[in-house]
Amino acid sequence: MATEFVCTSCGVRLVDKGTVVFKCPSCVKADIGRCAQCRDQSVEYACPECGYEGP
Repeated sequence: MATEFVCTSCGVRLVDKGTVVFKCPSCVKADIGRCAQCRDQSVEYACPECGYEGP
């Protein structure tokens, strides 16, 4: 079964165009998901593993 990703900022499922999933730039352990809207508006997110915060 495939893993379903959600936006780390708002929790919406990442299924639309413009979404992205990447490893935390600080700890490289957790996946960070970003929807197109949160990316466009630079909504902050926090890594669930290490607490790193980014735009």
